[in-house]
Amino acid sequence: MDSDYVISCCSTADLTAGHFEKNSIAYICFHYELDGKEYTDDLGQSVPFSEFYEAMKNGAETKTSQVNAEEFEYYFEGFLKEGKDILHVCLSSGLSGVINSANIAKEILEEKYPERKIYVVDSLGASSGYGLIMDKLSELRDSGLGIDEVHEWVEQHKLEMHHWFFSTDLSFYVKGGRISKTSGFVGGMLGICPLLNMDHEGHLIPRSKIRGKNKVIHAIVDCMQQHAVGGLGYAEKCYISQADSYEDASKVASLVEARFPHLRGHVEINHVGTTIGSHTGPGTVALFFWGDIRNE
Repeated sequence: MDSDYVISCCSTADLTAGHFEKNSIAYICFHYELDGKEYTDDLGQSVPFSEFYEAMKNGAETKTSQVNAEEFEYYFEGFLKEGKDILHVCLSSGLSGVINSANIAKEILEEKYPERKIYVVDSLGASSGYGLIMDKLSELRDSGLGIDEVHEWVEQHKLEMHHWFFSTDLSFYVKGGRISKTSGFVGGMLGICPLLNMDHEGHLIPRSKIRGKNKVIHAIVDCMQQHAVGGLGYAEKCYISQADSYEDASKVASLVEARFPHLRGHVEINHVGTTIGSHTGPGTVALFFWGDIRNE
């Protein structure tokens, strides 16, 4: 069975460089600006996450840019020259147009390397939920599945990855125009924490407004109980991403581990990376798990 292929993603899968290396997952980096200076979204290696979020809290302007077609062409061709096929999974098309750039590169290179396979997949996911999909694909590859089988699997199962988010800081939602200044002011005064999830088209959708951090921490775990495969018998991995909110993320992780005793290992807490964090700001906690099919 052919297993000589590369599993690849964008840096917006928000796992550590060590995790990607250990699991032989290749990645290509987005870009961002901090007060006009451009950086590579390299998983916190150039600018530590603590410095990045501190700069945002101090008013730094952020701007992000996706990987362009020329970058993808150069990146993909390195693997093709080694005689390897490619399965690249992109950040959700509901959040970014990066898949278009990947597909342009794919079309160019398929003419140049007609004997090689290049699959480009829309993850319909983001941050460490997208990362948890990649983790699963690396396990399938290591179990001996070929690129066609792994590609078929991800297309069939990617909507079973659930993404639930909450934020305790509305200021960046106001700054980004997602809520009005009035709503942000009132919400801040009342301690409102919006709870969002990702729909079947890969868009982030507000689901409820919950008053108080403690309540929203419990509510997000209730969502996992409602949707996780096997309910309280959930026996897969669970990841959390946090943006300068490690204490809140730890509370969610403790509740998850207490409520789901059959979890596969401990809950893994990662950072919300600089690309996604540029839009959410600090104060965001996201919970990811395998569950029922996202159909709305």
